[in-house]
This record gives sequence, structure tokens and C-alpha cells, in this order.
Amino acid sequence: MQASFLTVVAPRYASSVQTGRPSKEPRTPFGARLHAAREAAGLTQAQVAEKMGVTQTAYGVWERYPVALRPDQIEQLAKLLNVTVEHLFGRDQVKARGKGPVGRLRQVFEK
Repeated sequence: MQASFLTVVAPRYASSVQTGRPSKEPRTPFGARLHAAREAAGLTQAQVAEKMGVTQTAYGVWERYPVALRPDQIEQLAKLLNVTVEHLFGRDQVKARGKGPVGRLRQVFEK
């Protein structure tokens, strides 16, 4: 009788399955935008950390806690995640103005 080999391939997790241990700390607004941009780019924390030259733990802190990043790190993050620096800081959202008339200074500025 001849021996045969059986190969079992484990199914891959769906992309919607959360990995890692959930944190008890809520994300900061910057961290939430950073997390959303990373997810939209389809990258893991480890992949971003490797490209940024930091550890995965350090990058995870960026997404969760208030941090002071260097300007070059912020620019590198924005480029890597294909977003603008303004988006990471939440400044790309246009504030709704009232329906009243536009002032003269605004008219001159917009021209």
C-alpha cells in the first residue's frame, strides 16, 4: 500500500475580522483619522511601521494616544497613506457658513 499525503489549507480570515487585542482607550481624533486612512490604504500597523522605520508598538501608540510627531514623519505618513497632511489634522473639512451675505473682505479674498 502506498502512503499519500494530505495537505490541509486553513481558510484565511476575512478582512472584516478584527485582529489583535482591543484597547480600552478610545482613539484621539488624530488617531482615528490615522487609523481610517491606514485601513483605507489596506495596510496593517506592522506594514506602516516598517515603512516609517519604527516598531509596530510605536505606531500603535500613534493611533491610540496623543503624540508629538516630527513634521517629516507627518509628511511621510500622509504620502504613505495617500492622504493630505490637512486630512490627518482634520482641516480639510469645510465648515458650514450661515446663509447670510458674504462680507466685503471675503469677496475680495475670493477674487
